[in-house]
Amino acid sequence: MIKVLRVGHATFTTPDLERQVDYYTEVMGLIVTERDKDKVFLAARTGYETIALERGDVSALTRLAFQVAPDADFAAYARELSSHGIACETRNGVSPGAGRALAFKDVKDTIVELYADYTFAKDDGKGTAIAPLKLGHVAHRVPDVQKAVKFYTEVLGFRVSDWIGDFFAFLRCGPDHHAVNFVVDPKPQLHHIAFEVKDFSELCRAGDHLARHGIHLVWGPGRHIVGHNVAAYHRNADYVRVELYCEMDLMKDETLGYFDPRPWHEDRPQVPKTWPKDTLRSYWGFGSHGTFPGYP
Repeated sequence: MIKVLRVGHATFTTPDLERQVDYYTEVMGLIVTERDKDKVFLAARTGYETIALERGDVSALTRLAFQVAPDADFAAYARELSSHGIACETRNGVSPGAGRALAFKDVKDTIVELYADYTFAKDDGKGTAIAPLKLGHVAHRVPDVQKAVKFYTEVLGFRVSDWIGDFFAFLRCGPDHHAVNFVVDPKPQLHHIAFEVKDFSELCRAGDHLARHGIHLVWGPGRHIVGHNVAAYHRNADYVRVELYCEMDLMKDETLGYFDPRPWHEDRPQVPKTWPKDTLRSYWGFGSHGTFPGYP
């Protein structure tokens, strides 16, 4: 069975490549690891690749890369994908850090790239106001949430962490509460991307840094109830919603089946479940009085 272990990087097209590179380097503190006139790769200072940018007519998420085990058998993976009626191909050099990859399309028509071997990016030694640890998760709007969840769990080995009603699903591939999210919407599109920062003080510094660049928060900071991460959202120059977060629930041992206990948890133990459809967005902070769906 294919088993994704972590989120790698997300690839976006952009009509203004230089503006987006400036945002991700000067505002978000990422490092350029490779570039040419039409494509740029960026990594966090931890060494994890996070974003790839390609010149295009519109802003769009085109590919998602995930890491699998170093000893992954791509031939066996290809046979398994074929059994699901999914065509795939092997690609080399999908990024500076990831070599050989198996590429195919998911149910949203997004290209998925699975890679096993990875070389960490080097830190350039420069200090930054925002220093994301990694690309934490990618959230999608889809017409059929059940279909998306079925694909990611049965084909890629994700586990369901939580549902809100029957319209919002949170899936994990490692210890983090969610690596991909799916919320129902008749128009398929990206919902947001999220970067983890080390703690709440870093999140506060990030808010001040964004404001100095003329970028204001559109939601947060606040502590979400589902996943319990403290989060703040803004939009980048391509109007993509970007979340910065910390303190997300962690399932450190799948055999135990509960998330590492925290003082703010509602349940003892906190286990995957279906939350009521009118569950509040957050315990506290801007948006804590509202319910899904709805955005400022």
